[in-house]
Amino acid sequence: MINEKLINPGSIVVIGGSDDLQKPGGKILKNIIDGNFQGDLFVVNPKQDLIQGIKSYQDIHDIPQADLAILAIQARLCLPAVEILITEKNTKAFIIISAGFSESGEEGKTLEKDIAAIISKAGGCLIGPNCIGVITQAYSGVFTSPVPKLDKSGCDFVSGSGATAVFIFESAMPKGLNFSSVYSVGNSAQTGVEEVLEFWDNTFDPATSSQIKLIYVESIRDPDKLLHHASSLIRKGCRIAAIKAGTTEAGSRAASSHTGAMASSDLAVEALFRKAGIVRCSGREELTTVASVFFHKQLKGKNIAIITHAGGPAVMLTDALSAGGMNIPRITGVHREKLLSMMNPGASADNPIDLIATATNDQLDNVIEYVDKDLPLIDGMSVIFGDNGLNDMGEIYNLLHKKIRECNKPLYPILPSISSSHKKLESFLNKGHINFPDEVVLGRALTKIFNTPSPAEDKIFLDNVDVSRVRQIIDNAQDGYLEPCVIHQLLSAVKIPVVKEDVVTSKKDLLAVAKRTGYPMALKVVGPVHKSDVGGVTLNIRSEKHLEAEFIRMMKIKDVKAVLVQQMLTGTELFIGAKYEPRFGHVILCGLGGIFVEILGDVSSGLAPLTFNEAESMIRSIKSYRIITGTRGRPGINEEKFAEIIVRLSSLLRYATEIKEMDLNPLIGSQESITVVDARIRIEK
Repeated sequence: MINEKLINPGSIVVIGGSDDLQKPGGKILKNIIDGNFQGDLFVVNPKQDLIQGIKSYQDIHDIPQADLAILAIQARLCLPAVEILITEKNTKAFIIISAGFSESGEEGKTLEKDIAAIISKAGGCLIGPNCIGVITQAYSGVFTSPVPKLDKSGCDFVSGSGATAVFIFESAMPKGLNFSSVYSVGNSAQTGVEEVLEFWDNTFDPATSSQIKLIYVESIRDPDKLLHHASSLIRKGCRIAAIKAGTTEAGSRAASSHTGAMASSDLAVEALFRKAGIVRCSGREELTTVASVFFHKQLKGKNIAIITHAGGPAVMLTDALSAGGMNIPRITGVHREKLLSMMNPGASADNPIDLIATATNDQLDNVIEYVDKDLPLIDGMSVIFGDNGLNDMGEIYNLLHKKIRECNKPLYPILPSISSSHKKLESFLNKGHINFPDEVVLGRALTKIFNTPSPAEDKIFLDNVDVSRVRQIIDNAQDGYLEPCVIHQLLSAVKIPVVKEDVVTSKKDLLAVAKRTGYPMALKVVGPVHKSDVGGVTLNIRSEKHLEAEFIRMMKIKDVKAVLVQQMLTGTELFIGAKYEPRFGHVILCGLGGIFVEILGDVSSGLAPLTFNEAESMIRSIKSYRIITGTRGRPGINEEKFAEIIVRLSSLLRYATEIKEMDLNPLIGSQESITVVDARIRIEK
């Protein structure tokens, strides 16, 4: 519902404007004036005729027509003011900064809905209530400070929290990060984060629109809309970073107390962001650092050169990059010798390239030039240079200004002397550059970006997926946990390999299966949900005597209806699970089985339906990925088959939304095959 009257109004009225700059109505009016708004500006205040030099009307009926109304009055007064503005003043855009609406209780919630309904019916746009306002190229409609410097090529930013938006400004501005527009949506009565993304997507112009989008969100009301428009923007060339707060139970409670938001499952959010191609950040510093990286040339690979005159920060940056899967490759041979010849005795060219404290401006220039032009194995570089009293930092910053513009590879400047060289650093930033004051935060930001996949394709894999058979099985099944034979049929319908197994209730059938299948074997109880907890799993049975004894014991366990006899397989234990999340759909998890999933929680997540690229990215994202590839003489597993099973499972879930929980744990994997050994599926119609 965002419209041109909100973005570029010809006239603004501040309802509740004041001379008191300690009040929202006073401060927002001052910010609009200081922001050099070029249209008509007036105020409604029943007590004054002139406020901050602007004509004030004591009665709202007397004001001229207004494109945009900013309301800074008590919540109970907002509805009648909105009605007058719509019916008499042709107002089409509203920003309500007042609190006292849905965040305060049922009465406020009803009032908020009534206001939103009236504005929507009139074809208008509403931002808020309970927000700090909006900043566009035309006006600075916020009551807070600082007001960030506006630049058409800066970030577009939308926040569900006004206070958080201000704190993000505080983090961004010292780095030199600018903004193109800011939307604080507050309670999102009509316009929320998803609607702002929709507006950015629908109006995107590659020649004039900002290509960096930042998001702070506490409640994702419409995951499909967010996914669609975020993916679309990224495919058009944008880059998006976001914080989703309120993912823990305590965080959800805090979010609820703030805006009435309900936090979504963290794994669902993680899966949604990965599918969309959004870089997920955990805090303000990380968000603004990721945004700062976005403004540099795009990194094409994961090999980084670190150029420094201070060893410690280079070590910390190396650790941060390596922990996230990026490389700081050793420089050897003729390249190493060439670099050493450019520097003072005692310097190191191994990578990090340490010029030591006595490095000169010319030496730094030569090293950067060589890394950029003559080291094809390097994809990007970071220069760490602080004020140690031996260099003219003005010359260093001028050199970096030149190199950042001229180098073919991205160059990330880490300039930690924000106090001792603040005036010279400010001059560097004023030339349009961005500084990274902390090397570890930069390292983590680079790895976050590098490990975020591109937006997924919007298609469903259906090769050898028998959709009609899946529907037949689900339609004939009862609510609750499915019997093993039904699970076997369901997985077979989508060509997911399942271990040879039979369900038996008598010793005669047991021995017949054993003769047919052969040893070693496994026995598992049928009935109890958690088999291991009741002693209902026995593996590696190698004799008829052992088999009979375990069968008799298991049939005496409470709630056991039968025993599942399985062929024993050897290999690496794997895990695939799925859970239905309201609004999001099925979240699929994968990882290693056993202790890795049960105790360590080492899983990655994706949102169904999945593509092969998504499944492969999920597999590579788990912390224990080295075990999957093979380590310490143990062979790895067939990653292609693992990815295929994940994709086939996601297709099954797409056509069987009645499945609410699923565990395939374990699957046994080898280089030749991957087979489901144990499965649990619960449906709810």
